[in-house]
This record gives sequence, C-alpha cells and structure tokens, in this order.
Amino acid sequence: MSYARLSKKPLLFRSFTGLEISEFNEIYTEIESRYNEHERKRLSRKKRERKVGAAGRPFKLKVKERFLMLLVYYRLYITYTLSGFLFDLDQSNICRDISIIESLIKLCVPLPKKLYKRTRRLRTIDEVEEYFPGFKAFIDSSEQEIPRPTKNKRKRKSYYSGKKKRHTVKAQYMVNSEGLILHKTEHKKGRKHDYDVYKNNHPITPIQVENVFDLGYLGVQNDFPTVKSALPVRKKKNVVLSGEERTYNRKHSQLRMIVEHTICKIKKFGIMSGRFRNRLRKYDNISDIVSALLNFRIMIHTNRMSF
Repeated sequence: MSYARLSKKPLLFRSFTGLEISEFNEIYTEIESRYNEHERKRLSRKKRERKVGAAGRPFKLKVKERFLMLLVYYRLYITYTLSGFLFDLDQSNICRDISIIESLIKLCVPLPKKLYKRTRRLRTIDEVEEYFPGFKAFIDSSEQEIPRPTKNKRKRKSYYSGKKKRHTVKAQYMVNSEGLILHKTEHKKGRKHDYDVYKNNHPITPIQVENVFDLGYLGVQNDFPTVKSALPVRKKKNVVLSGEERTYNRKHSQLRMIVEHTICKIKKFGIMSGRFRNRLRKYDNISDIVSALLNFRIMIHTNRMSF
C-alpha cells in the first residue's frame, strides 16, 4: 500500500484514513516543514555519543508513507502483522515508526489542550462566541473496553464498569455546537462515575457559556453554583412528567446530540472503539491525536485554521 496508489481512489482513501485527500495533504505539508527540526531535537539527546545522522537504523518508508501508515492503523486498527504486510515492513518497525511520528503529528494538528488554552484566555463577547457559538458547551464521557487486568484483584475491580459489565477506561469530552473538541481529560478507570470525573477534572468555561449535561451529572448545579449549567428534568418514582417537562427534555436531548455525534466520530477510528490492545500508557496520546484529526476537519470546514 502506498499514498500514490491509494490516492487514486478517494472513497477508499477516506475509508482507510478518516481524511479526505486534500485534508491529508494539508496536514502532511505542515509535517514536512517541521520534520527536519523535529528529528534533530529527537536525536540530540544528552548521552548520544555520535553525530546526528552518523548512526542508527534508517527509516525504510518516507515521511508521507509513515503518516499514511499511522492513519490506516488508527482507522482500521489492524494488527502489526497485517500492517507489515501492507507496507512491506516487519512488526518491530511498524511499532517504532508509528511511535516516533506520533509526537510530530501532535505538533501539526489542533489538540484539545491547545484549544482549551485559548478558551481560557477569552475576554470579549465576540471572542467567546467564536469558540462557543450560541454560548453553549456540551460535556459527556465515553468508555472503551480494555483487556481484563491480570495482576491483582484490586486493579481488576478499579477498572470494572458496572454500566458496561466489562473492564474499561473512561475519558470526558467538552465540545461546542460545531462539534469542536475543546477539552479532553486523561483516561480514568472505568469504575469511576461520570460526575466524579467531572468534579476532579471539570473544564473552566467563560461565565456567559451554558454547560449542557445529561442526568449522569446530576448534582452539578448544587456543587458548582457559579457554573451556568443545564440538565434534563429527572423523572421521579410514581410521578409522571408534565407536558412542558417532556417538551423541555426533548429539546435538551436534541441540543446534546452534537456531543453524541462527536463521540460517535471518534469511535469510527477502530483504535478508539474496539478493545484497546495497546499499552494503557499510550491511550491519552492516541486519543489526543484522533480528537485533533476531527478538530482539523471541522476547522477546515468552518474556515478557522489558527491553533
């Protein structure tokens, strides 16, 4: 598999990578411009005894092919064995090449933490509305299955999700009404409740912005009175909701669809939807890049490319 061959079939290219050809090319242009400096810094470690370029295994694939390989791996979540067959590499080189280029890609795409730093510095109403159209932010969590921990019973218990009935990790996302991911937490153990994740890792939004939650965040209005928040009306036992309350809940659900759709787009990358086979220490790095790729697509379509 190569870029030259796959780019001749745009539908397959998007299916295999999650990006249009033009989007791929735009990110690659930024990667290419930063590549030499990034490699110089990577190889200029303190204990290195040889000059940069004087030793070490050369990369078999060009930068563009390595970027393509990473996207195919993220999107399809195939094994290293199959990736090696497609790109004519052995398994160890697949793992090494992907790990090395990940840090470079993070410099070239709009990571949620980069955008969150900007939202913390918003001052005027116009600046707030640029990042929070309609002055709304939508917050929800997503779980992903992991292999059953085998070391000890305490670890297995901490990762077991009673909701999913399996061992999981959880991440919380904040998106705006365009689906732009403005904040993402590090992964948490599946046993942790959505609201517990929020209480310890809640994003700070401008006072004009209304934070929209589901019933998993019940109690946020009492615990965070300074946060402008909106939740659906909870149905109590043996009490029927009024017509107005049902109408309100319906409109609230329609508003929250944007965060559900965003999480759905994240899970279209196979590495974020099936059982996570990689080491957990890689989870945040991978989820950051997937979120940033989605942000990049949205920012292109909304003509907002500064990050």
